[in-house]
Amino acid sequence: MNVFDGIKVADFSWVAVGPLMGKLLADHGATVIKIESPSRPDALRSMPPFKDRIAGLDRSGFYFRYNNNKHGVSLNLNHPQGPEVAKKLVAWADIVLESYVPGVMSRWGLGYDDLVKVKPDIIMVSCSSQGQTGPHASQIGLGQQLASLSGFTQLTGWPDREPATLYGAYTDFVTPFFGMAALVAALDYRRRKGAGQHIDLGQYECGLQFLSPVVLDYLTNNREWDRAGNTHPNAAPHGAYRCEGNNRWCVIAVFNDEEWKSFCSAIDSPPWTAYSRFATSSSRKENEAELDRLVEQWTCHLPPEEVMRRLQANGVSAGIIENGEDLHNDPQLAHRQHFQVLCHPEMGAGSCELPAFELSKTPAVLQTSAPCIGKDNEYVYTKILGMADEEFVQMLTEGVFS
Repeated sequence: MNVFDGIKVADFSWVAVGPLMGKLLADHGATVIKIESPSRPDALRSMPPFKDRIAGLDRSGFYFRYNNNKHGVSLNLNHPQGPEVAKKLVAWADIVLESYVPGVMSRWGLGYDDLVKVKPDIIMVSCSSQGQTGPHASQIGLGQQLASLSGFTQLTGWPDREPATLYGAYTDFVTPFFGMAALVAALDYRRRKGAGQHIDLGQYECGLQFLSPVVLDYLTNNREWDRAGNTHPNAAPHGAYRCEGNNRWCVIAVFNDEEWKSFCSAIDSPPWTAYSRFATSSSRKENEAELDRLVEQWTCHLPPEEVMRRLQANGVSAGIIENGEDLHNDPQLAHRQHFQVLCHPEMGAGSCELPAFELSKTPAVLQTSAPCIGKDNEYVYTKILGMADEEFVQMLTEGVFS
C-alpha cells in the first residue's frame, strides 16, 4: 500500500507546478491521467534538453523528469465534444489539476462550478501566476517573471551590475509543496465531511514566503535590501572561490573569529592570515576584497573536493558548486538512491528524481517513464472510462483526440 493508493487524478496542468504535484501524487500511488492535445501540447515538451539534441514532442528531458508514473492521453478541448469527454474524466477522478490562466477552464465549461455538477465532492487545484481573483489575476506569466515580481531578482547579482535572474522558473519549483499541503488537507476534509474544495494556488504568494525577512525589514525599519553579490553582512570570507580545473568552484563561509581560526588552521596558516586587518570579523569585512583575493590564491591550486574536505574537517562551512555530472556521482545522493533510471519508449534510459522526502512506511516508487503524447488513449478511454470501441474510433476519426 502507498499513501495515495486509490486516489484518481485528472491532470490538465502543464509546464511545472501542476505536473510536479501530479508526479508527487503518482510517485506515492495515485492513478494520474495527464491530459493534453497534440495540437497544443504541454509547453514543457518543447523545452530542451532534448535527447541527442534532436527536438521532438517526445524527446524533452524536461518533460521526462516531471511526468513519470502517469498515463498520457490526448484530448482537444476546443473540439465541440472535447469538454464532454473531459467531464467523463472528472466523473472518474477525485482530484483535478489545472494551471491555465484564470477563466480558461470556465470557457470550456470546466470551471469548479461546472465540475461540482458532475462530481459534487471533486477537489480542484487551480494553480496560476497570481491566483484566481484580483486586479492582476488574468496576467499571463511564468516562474521567471514571478521570481522577479516576488522580489528575488532585486537581490540577485552584484550591486554595480544589472539584476541577474534566478536560474529557471523558481516559483514553479517551490509552489508544488504548498499545493500538496493544501491538497492533503482537502482530502482529509473530504474524508470527514464528504465535500470537495477548490484550491486557489498562486505562485506569486508562494514565492513571497521565502523573502519574509526582506519584507519584515521593510515594514519594521523602512529598509530595502539590494544586490550584494556573494557577500554576507556578517561573514568574511563568504563567497564562491575558483578552484583547480575548468570552471570549478567551492563556496566558503566564515561567520566569527572561532571559525576564522579554524579556517586559518585548515589552510596551514599562510603569513597573510596573521595580518592585523584580518584579526576580527569587523576588520575582515572592511578588507573583504583583499581577503577574497588571498583566499582564491589558495583555492585555485586545489580541486574543489580537496578544498571542501579540508575545510569541513576543521569545522568550516564549505561546499562544491556541483554540475550535472557531480550530482549524478554524488555519494550522498547515490546512498539515498535519489536518481533512478527509467526507460522511455523514444529516448531510452534516463534518470528521474525521487521526492526530496522519504516516507518510512510508504516510500515513493518510480515505475514508468513519462508517457509519449496520447500513448494511453485506448486504454484510458475504453478500459477506464468504459467507452465503446466504436465510439472511441469515431471520436478518433473526428479529431476529438487531436
